Amino acid sequence: MRKSLILAALILAVPALAGAQAPAAPAPTPPPPRARGPALDPAMEMARQAVATCTTNGYKTTALVTDSAGVPVVLLSGDGASERTQMIAGTKVAASLKYKMDGGEIVAKAKADPAFTKALMDDPKIGGVRQGALLIKVGGEIIGAIAVSGAPGGDKDEVCTKAGLDKVASRLK
Repeated sequence: MRKSLILAALILAVPALAGAQAPAAPAPTPPPPRARGPALDPAMEMARQAVATCTTNGYKTTALVTDSAGVPVVLLSGDGASERTQMIAGTKVAASLKYKMDGGEIVAKAKADPAFTKALMDDPKIGGVRQGALLIKVGGEIIGAIAVSGAPGGDKDEVCTKAGLDKVASRLK
């Protein structure tokens, strides 16, 4: 009988407990914003101009614009660009941001310094010596990078990259 009374008391108590409000959990902390980099609109303009320049020159390319931590802001693959160009553009950006040099400077240093070449080759985020990336700077501070991949040679990629960066350079903050 005593077990029946206890069971009855619990059955009656459950609805009352169900209506009780648990203490509110603190709101989760939002994730931090991405690192400093170009705003979306100029980043899109840069990428569009870079791909358009290469298209005019007869090349099917991809343009990648990142923030200062190498996180993509815009990735545009032109019509007919190889899927591999997306990955290669990422390796170019990674090298430029890591070594704080434009792609042409990286290639020149690699030609003169076998240890530097080995470091580039051994880094899984880079994996090669490639031209075609430029650092995006505002007031001397690196705020990101832009790279193009897909033209027959990094020097040709870099012409398109420069056209993209030049299009918005005066408006970057």
